Amino acid sequence: MLDVVLENNGPQIPNKLYFRIGEVARLTGVKPYVLRYWETEFPMLHPKKSGTNHRLFRRKDVELLLEIKTLLYEKRFTIEGARNYISSRAKARPQRTVPAADPPAPAAQGLLFGAPLANPLADIRRELKEILDLLK
Repeated sequence: MLDVVLENNGPQIPNKLYFRIGEVARLTGVKPYVLRYWETEFPMLHPKKSGTNHRLFRRKDVELLLEIKTLLYEKRFTIEGARNYISSRAKARPQRTVPAADPPAPAAQGLLFGAPLANPLADIRRELKEILDLLK
């Protein structure tokens, strides 16, 4: 049985990797058929499927479902309005900056051990022939 503790902003989601649709229904207080319908209406919601074709929701999916429920049931959004609100909020969210990459390694620049390769394919072909000769 799931131990769900209510907090100020909703149920506490257990620390698990995946949740089946029944568990998500209990956590959100929404029937499974409604969750399946929301899956068709909100493209950002896409649970994985198990080998037996059961839906497996991740924590972020459960959090999104709780937000959808709040928008639809408490704030009285339409489905289209909730979809637009969530997608616009996701677009407005600042992108994380990617730290500057280290300079490329010599091999990535066409250099092998720091020496420039005049014709890399010819060098590789020659080395492969040497290996083949050693194996004979």
